[in-house]
Amino acid sequence: MSPERYCQRKAARSGSSFYYSFLFLPPPQRRAITALYAFCREVDDVVDEGADAQAAHEKLAWWRDELERAYAGNPGHPVTRALLPAARAFGLPQELLAEIIDGMEMDLTLDRYADFKALQLYCYRVASTVGLLAAEIFGYRNRHTLKYAHDLGLAFQLTNIIRDVGEDARRGRIYLPLEELDEFGVSPADILQGRHSDAFRRLMEYQVDRAVRYYKQALYQLPDEDRRAQRPGLVMAAIYRTLLDEIRQGGCRVLERRTDLAPLRRLWIAWRAWKQG
Repeated sequence: MSPERYCQRKAARSGSSFYYSFLFLPPPQRRAITALYAFCREVDDVVDEGADAQAAHEKLAWWRDELERAYAGNPGHPVTRALLPAARAFGLPQELLAEIIDGMEMDLTLDRYADFKALQLYCYRVASTVGLLAAEIFGYRNRHTLKYAHDLGLAFQLTNIIRDVGEDARRGRIYLPLEELDEFGVSPADILQGRHSDAFRRLMEYQVDRAVRYYKQALYQLPDEDRRAQRPGLVMAAIYRTLLDEIRQGGCRVLERRTDLAPLRRLWIAWRAWKQG
């Protein structure tokens, strides 16, 4: 199997909204963003699928070394073999890819965040970095576009956190800032034990409102001259904001179920957003 085919299968199998956002790209950019996404999936799977923390640390260390080998021109893994041409063609900084690994490693050492400032560092490493790398692939003329890419990545990660509260709780993780739980009268035990309440709903509506503010802030910062080039991000924003609307309309019952959009609906939103972009 070719490296490109390996990455394509990895991306398609995930069923992520990210996959729908680059369906309409020209082949060189589509191959590059697919390789980037496959890299993210590989290192994320190390944490999510590994029961042994020490083994996960060792695997992430292997990926750090593999990045070094790739940027030295000697990649071994199918993903880095596909990623190297993209890194050269689009100038992808190695340090941003290494930051993604740093973010995944945080999941091995942290399962609580005291406040939003602490959570922001995690979101930057696992998501804003991806937004910045994606912006390089999609292309831009105005460097203000990087501010858009940073904040859009943060908005995406906040959306993931909101959607996955129940799933993360079953793994013993709480990404919602503990300071905000206390402010709304929700205990960590309420979340870990899946106790939905009016206080929890208000807490989650606050989280949704903040994510929406970051989407608006990101889009406000996108210069007009780069809007067309950055359409894949606009596509994903349309899908994720629809997801947030669904969560809010469903009463924010994220402890009980994971809200998802059907593939056909995501494809329709993606096509419409692409045409409008």
